[in-house]
Parts: sequence; structure tokens; C-alpha cells
Amino acid sequence: MGGIFGTISKKDCVNDLFYGTDYNSHLGTKRAGMVTFDKERGFNRSIHSLERSYFRSKFEDELSNFSGNLGIGVISDTDPQPIIVNSHLGRYAVVTVAKINNLDTIAAELLKQRMHLSELSANTLNQTELVALLINMGNSFEEGINNVFNHIEGSCSLLVLTERSIIAARDFLGRTPIVIGHKEGAYAVSSESTSFPNLDYEMTRDIGPGEIVEVRADGVKVLQQPRRRSQVCSFLWIYYGFPASTYEGVNVEEMRERNGRMLGKADDTEADFVCGIPDSGVGMAVGYAQGHGIPYRRAVLKYTPTWPRSFTPSDQARRNLVAKMKLIPNKAFLLNHRVVFCDDSIVRGTQLRDNVRMFYEAGAKEVHVRISCPPLVYGCPFIGFTSSKSDMELITRRIIQDFEGDDKKNLDKYATTGTPEYKRMVNEIANRLGLSSLQFSSLESLVESIGMPKCKLCTHCFDGSSYCHEHDKD
Repeated sequence: MGGIFGTISKKDCVNDLFYGTDYNSHLGTKRAGMVTFDKERGFNRSIHSLERSYFRSKFEDELSNFSGNLGIGVISDTDPQPIIVNSHLGRYAVVTVAKINNLDTIAAELLKQRMHLSELSANTLNQTELVALLINMGNSFEEGINNVFNHIEGSCSLLVLTERSIIAARDFLGRTPIVIGHKEGAYAVSSESTSFPNLDYEMTRDIGPGEIVEVRADGVKVLQQPRRRSQVCSFLWIYYGFPASTYEGVNVEEMRERNGRMLGKADDTEADFVCGIPDSGVGMAVGYAQGHGIPYRRAVLKYTPTWPRSFTPSDQARRNLVAKMKLIPNKAFLLNHRVVFCDDSIVRGTQLRDNVRMFYEAGAKEVHVRISCPPLVYGCPFIGFTSSKSDMELITRRIIQDFEGDDKKNLDKYATTGTPEYKRMVNEIANRLGLSSLQFSSLESLVESIGMPKCKLCTHCFDGSSYCHEHDKD
């Protein structure tokens, strides 16, 4: 996914920019960048790879090189950012959280217009540079950003740093978040409200779908009102969000506990205790313990000092290694016990299968797994959570292929809780992973635990539903 942070202050902003960007680190581990503007020194930018290190270790020694009262930063799961541009709109920098599915098509159109693309990442186009070119085609930043919205298929939220202000624009359906924070003499915008408390910002509001605002040290000006429709990614609460963060007025950890309580109340499985798979399964497990009336115990712990989140490394082998090394079982709790483990989702199934083997080797008598969302039957075309290359990376689609001879056959039946096809698929997942039992949250329970109307949420991964691109612009 990735995260962005920007701040503008009546005094130097470098420390706020550094720590605010760092508080988005859980959203990606590929690259990071910061850029500031100073009237005397102009734009100053730095970009580093995070694939083998952390944000702070890369940027801390460079802080003395930055100066100015406004700046933006990014944790990127895609391209090197920020991009600095000199155009008829003036000189500016831009960062994005984006997944542009028609990148090559747009690039071909721009090349026909004799434009050029110079930034390459692993021999592919840099989508942030493409966004900058689309912005430059407008007569104003507002018009240019709408040009981005009107051209891309996928999602894009962005920050633009000019010499005077920060312009923030949220994805036209609000799939990825931007929130506004304020303290005396300064404003900030961020993907995560978690960035604000320790920097003394108070969250004031979410930027709405398709809304464009201009942020200065003394206030926020709305350049474009939010759109009526929204498709906020439900995985913000299921997985991406830091527990203390709030999106659309809904706190992440409160949602996870509600979700767990609902599943725990409905479950008649006999178990000795429940444990959450760190990190995003913990809140669900706390709620499950309350709903099911059994203790919560930390039978598996994450070794946090050196291991990042496991899905972000680019190759599957390293993802599996990280997933294995970061979790340590507590044999004193597991030995001869029937345990319910709560986790956020099952994508490929490889990590959970290895974890289950580890739990049994540590002496667990029974291993039951409860998942906070429905089965992932459809790949994500908007943020890219579920599959990076093919829907066949999903364990559900591989099973459907085995059952039907066609991984696209009867998807609606397999995606509907309680159907014979659904039950058969879930049983097969449990068998392949070596589980004593397996249950997923239903789509209805997930939506209820978030507390927003389903029509405002993106649930495409579960039921294939989303506004088509043509209707997105309404």
C-alpha cells in the first residue's frame, strides 16, 4: 500500500516530517523519501531503499541536510519517490500512494503527445512520474489532479509540495485515506492518524473521496469538495491500519475487537484459550475472548526488534522466511492445550501452514483458526493486497481450480457464506493447512463491525463487488 505524510509550519518542520513519515512505516517496506522546501536552499530531497533496513536508520543521519517550514514524505511499496518537477505550474514535488492498472496505456498516450518519461524503477515506469505528467497537463493543480483521477484505473492519493503550500488529494473513491491534523502554528496531512499524537497534532477530519485541499500553516482551504460515492478499503481496519489509527471515525482496534466478539459469541468450539497472531490478529483475539468466554493468552509472540511485516518483501521466499523467523511460540502455554488462533486473513496459505506446524511442534493439542474477514476469492485491483501477479496466488482460487477445473467457475457461490460450495472450500483450506477447525467472519459481520454502510466500503476481495471505472467518475 504505502503511506504519505506532509507538514507545514510557521517554524522549521524537519523533525515533524521525519517522525511523521516514520509513523507510516508499517504501511510498506520497499522505499522511502522526504523532501523539504527552504526559501534559500530550494527543494532538498532524499530517497532510500528500506528492503533491508528501517526508515530511521536511513534518514536520521541526514536530518541536518534538510531545512524549511514545509515538506512531504512517503513510505513507498512501489517506486522511488518523491519526484521533483519543473513545469508551467511552477516547481513542485509529489508523492503518491497509488496502484495504476492502466499505466502502460496512459504512458503510450503521453508518448504519442511527445512527452517523455525518464524515471524507471526495476525497468518499469515510475507511476509517480506519470502522475506528475498528468498534473502538468492541467491549467492548475486542481485541474491537473482531476486529470489524474479521470485517466487512471485503480487508485491514487497524493501530496504536492509547492514553494508556498501542500496540496493533498484523496483517491476519487477514497480507497486510501488522508487525514488532517492541527497544532498551534502548524498543519499536517497523513495516511495514518497515528502520526499525530506524539507530535502534538490533533486530528481534525478525514479528507473526503476525491477532495482536494490546500494546506498552509494557518489553515486549510478546500479546492474541490468531496465526491458523493466512496469505496473505502475494508482492509484498512482488517490489516493495514495501526491499532491506534482512526478512519472515517472508526478506530482500528475497536473494530477488530467488535469483529472478534461477534465471531466468539457465535462459535461453539471448545478451547482452553485464544491467542492472536501478531500484530493484526491481536485485537480480534481480545474481542473473541470476551465473546466466547475463554481466556486470552500470548502463546505466540512477535520478535519486533529486527523483523518487519512479512508480506512486503518482493519475493515469496523472503516473505516466508520473515514470517517464520519473526514469530516465536511459547511452549509453556501451547503444550497439551486446545487453542483458537485469530488472524486477519488467509492469502496464499503458506505462512499460516508453517505457523500451524510450529504450534503443533510446540505441543498444541488442537489448533483452531478464526479469520477476521471472509475468504479472499478475488484479487485486489485497487490497492494490491491480495495478489501481486495472479488470482491463482490465492489459496481459494487454487482450490476452486482443483474442484471445478476452472478457477473462475461459480465464484459467487464460493464467495457466499453458508453455501455448499463455500463449506466445501473452507473445509479443504482447513485440511490443507492441518487445522482442527477453520471459520471466517461473514461479510455481513465484517461490515457490521466496521459500522459503515456496505455501499461506502470496498469489499471486492470477498464478493467481487465494486463500482466499475466508468461509474467511479459520477
